[in-house]
Amino acid sequence: MTDPRYSKLASLLVNYSAEIKKGDFALLDMIDVPDEFALELMRAVRAAGGTPFIEVRHTRVSREVVLDTDETHAAAVRDIELYRMKKMQAYIAIRGSANASEASDVPAEKMQMYSRVMRPLLNYRVNKTRWVVLRWPTPSMAQSAGMSTEAFENLYFDVCTMDYAKMGRAMAPLEKRMAKADRVHLKGPGTDLTFSIKGIGAKMCKGDRNIPDGEVFSCPVKKSVNGVIQFNTPTLYSGTKFENVRLEFKDGKIINATANNTQRLNEILDTDAGARYIGEFSLGFNPYIQSPMCDILFDEKIAGSLHFTPGQAYEECDNGNRSAVHWDMVLIQRKEWGGGEVWFDDELIRKDGIFLPADLKPLNPANLK
Repeated sequence: MTDPRYSKLASLLVNYSAEIKKGDFALLDMIDVPDEFALELMRAVRAAGGTPFIEVRHTRVSREVVLDTDETHAAAVRDIELYRMKKMQAYIAIRGSANASEASDVPAEKMQMYSRVMRPLLNYRVNKTRWVVLRWPTPSMAQSAGMSTEAFENLYFDVCTMDYAKMGRAMAPLEKRMAKADRVHLKGPGTDLTFSIKGIGAKMCKGDRNIPDGEVFSCPVKKSVNGVIQFNTPTLYSGTKFENVRLEFKDGKIINATANNTQRLNEILDTDAGARYIGEFSLGFNPYIQSPMCDILFDEKIAGSLHFTPGQAYEECDNGNRSAVHWDMVLIQRKEWGGGEVWFDDELIRKDGIFLPADLKPLNPANLK
């Protein structure tokens, strides 16, 4: 018997997130996902009047693809997949993995080259399709979260099927405030950072692109970032885990970067010129996600968090920065994590993870659950 939570999640992804309509072609990108859920997703697409196209991948195989690739092969893969993507109106990706570090031994130069060559495919998918991306719960993720497999699965389905429409209504005032703001000041232990978001715009994320969701993002004016930020959340990038990342900025550029693996950190930031500039600034507030689990689709939505992103900017909130890298780094500002403040134009917006203005209080955890 299929888990009834599968059909509930499939319906949310198809009907709410990707808004599948009659006649739509939908690419379902399944990476280490149980066949039972892939079948539920296909059935949900068909029930909505769409046509599903399914790709089944495995992370161990994908590692081997990149391990011995070259530019000729990568370009051919990009062209083939881009041709298919241009036929699609919607894209749903479910990404599981038994080992989150599967790609950790792929040489940095291989990963950089592959990411750079494949970037047009990602750009088209992000900008031209209705898409949603999420993880699949695995024992590896449960272990990273410090939870039993069963407890993590229960948390996962609670988070992924929450009332995102209600959350969307609550975040509208924050989107409006961010769109009008100019100067941003972030304060906290080891953090004193200033930048402008004037004229960039803002975008709320209410379960229509990522699941789980719960953030409003903008982007710094490219050369406006000055100061230092000290992240307190582990981050996984290209199979390598980083902790205690500290970035120092001058006129928008990362001029000094340290972590537990400073050499690897700087190799990634040297992928291209844009990797040392910022492509996103976002505030996270999902009430069900309280602690990091080294999975960015969850960690960037942690209640009372923010993330700051070296690399590519989204066209929706664009400062012109282009890069093969897009690396969301998370800082939790709740009191038990050291606290911190977010200021917009000399107004204290959030202190120790709690929104203070009356129009933003519905985003606080007690009001969203």
